[in-house]
Amino acid sequence: MTQTENTTVVECAPAEGRMEIVGISKAYGLGPLRRQVIKDCSFTLDPGKLTVLIGPSGCGKTTLINLLAGYDTVDEGTISIGGCPVTGPGKDRLVVFQETALFPWMTTMQNVIYGPLVRGEKSRHELEKEAEVLLKKVGLADFRDKYSSQLSGGMQRRAELIRALINTPKVMMMDEPFRGLDAMTRELMQEYYVRLFEEHRLTNLFVTSELEEAIFLADRLVILSNRPAKVCKILEIDLPRPRHITVLSSREYLDYKREALEILHEEAMKAFATGSKASVSDFLEAYSEVK
Repeated sequence: MTQTENTTVVECAPAEGRMEIVGISKAYGLGPLRRQVIKDCSFTLDPGKLTVLIGPSGCGKTTLINLLAGYDTVDEGTISIGGCPVTGPGKDRLVVFQETALFPWMTTMQNVIYGPLVRGEKSRHELEKEAEVLLKKVGLADFRDKYSSQLSGGMQRRAELIRALINTPKVMMMDEPFRGLDAMTRELMQEYYVRLFEEHRLTNLFVTSELEEAIFLADRLVILSNRPAKVCKILEIDLPRPRHITVLSSREYLDYKREALEILHEEAMKAFATGSKASVSDFLEAYSEVK
């Protein structure tokens, strides 16, 4: 355990990678303006598994990420990693957010090795050798000396993925990282991401609002309710790995999609009735495709 100016950082034993979320609740505001965002929410992240979190837009998915990362604290319940309570941020957990976080004054290589370099964990030469391997895997070897402004959106996302991997967190959390990309680039990013996951097998939590993406990636799909968020259902996704885009046409995939859509449709209608920003039309359109 280490102490920073304002935060106690708990570092758990290596190779744990299991997170337990038990009965957590979170609200914001005071008095009549107080709003419950999460209530009595429980699930686990198993070591080496890819858990996907999905729910109506605005239900509290990003709030959950912030709580698991230690950027915010729960009102009730507990969050632990490897049996150690989460009381603040730690290098055992790393988050890739929706917005690009590459430093614009650094090259791709400098961005990728920045974290472990400033912590003094390895020499620059060692880190650059590791980064070269990862850059090649995601098709960025020829862009190592380019700045972020010289990279496409998809390239920036790939650079952020390997920057996360080189930090070797116990748990990697992705908060809708492919949001805003065009359809073709998003599909390519899903393939890059699932390939990296299957090779490195870090414990992963992936947040998305896209059901096809969720089922394609997941070992476990956690479906959240309308706000205040709680777990409606957990689906174990038994699709073969290595996973290829062709799985989207399989009967098993369509069965998972139908089951998840029925739950999401019901929750989206609740969100619509309470005036939230959930997009009911998106769920209705997807629902009609598999009825």
